[in-house]
Amino acid sequence: MPPRTHPTARQLRLGAELRKLREATGVVSSDAAKALGTSQAQISNIEAGKNGVSQERLRRLAEIYGCEDAQLVDALVAMATDRQTGWWEEYRGVLAPKALDIAEMEHHGSDIRTFQAVHIPGVLQTEDHMRAASIFAEPTLSEATREAHVSFRTKRRAVLESGILYDAIVHEAALRMRVGGTEVARAQLEHLVEASERENLTIRVIPFSAEGFAGAGHPMQYVSGVVPQLDTVQIDTIHGAELIDAVAQLGSYKARLELIGSAALAEDASLALVRDIAQNL
Repeated sequence: MPPRTHPTARQLRLGAELRKLREATGVVSSDAAKALGTSQAQISNIEAGKNGVSQERLRRLAEIYGCEDAQLVDALVAMATDRQTGWWEEYRGVLAPKALDIAEMEHHGSDIRTFQAVHIPGVLQTEDHMRAASIFAEPTLSEATREAHVSFRTKRRAVLESGILYDAIVHEAALRMRVGGTEVARAQLEHLVEASERENLTIRVIPFSAEGFAGAGHPMQYVSGVVPQLDTVQIDTIHGAELIDAVAQLGSYKARLELIGSAALAEDASLALVRDIAQNL
């Protein structure tokens, strides 16, 4: 099978984790290839996400690298052997690959924490809000592509329906923006209140009155993997989303989220504020 030309973020992550295991014990790729009975090019392609790897070969590599973390190895095996086609694949060739990577990342996460300062979290937006926000974010999109974006983001709500724990921290500024006009904005806030009835969803608000809160840079989403080594942070930039998995950076973003959370109101007080803003629009 020829090497992949456009590996997904998940395929790249699998290869990167195998490379980390190899480098952690000082094994060079040529020695790994010899022990596995393959070529150095094959090892390089596996680590670059260009080639897949069987369960047997992955477990053998873990032995070669002296990895005794059974949970991590099992998680990597699951990544390598997952052949199911996710719902997001129907959008391949229609939307940017990075959007699909985000949906796949969320699907395989064990819990999600997100912070938004000036936007409503994507999976909690109404369709009217999505359309209105999209016009400002990407004004040159065709109507068909815009509707594909709306459809795609709506289907990302599957992550909430799956029962995954989802903790959303939103600044009051995002709640007060009248995206799409007053009626659309009010409907969006009412949708947040209704969505908060899900047992797996927590919505907390940082009010303007929060003492000492100094912002937090980019909006962020921290997706915990089935093992901590597979955690991922998504940050949104003007040029699109960026996925981060470096250990030091993960620790920094986790600490930042803890600090952000300490500035937020409790859930009941947060929802009371959402209702009050909606009633006074």
